[in-house]
Amino acid sequence: MSELDRLLRRKEVEAITGMGSTTIYRKMADGTFPRPVAAGTKLARWRASEIQAWIEALSMARGGAYSAPP
Repeated sequence: MSELDRLLRRKEVEAITGMGSTTIYRKMADGTFPRPVAAGTKLARWRASEIQAWIEALSMARGGAYSAPP
């Protein structure tokens, strides 16, 4: 599994995006943030590649280019 296909916990998504859980779930309900995949009956994880793509799209929408940190 490549690093971009890694499954992220909510706390990791919060750290990467700088958003809290309330904002993440509100944006998911609005359809403006990636939905998690079911990793178990009560376990949700986000694909790192989808979070990265969301960040890049947000940056491009603001007219800037995003460069992932090394």
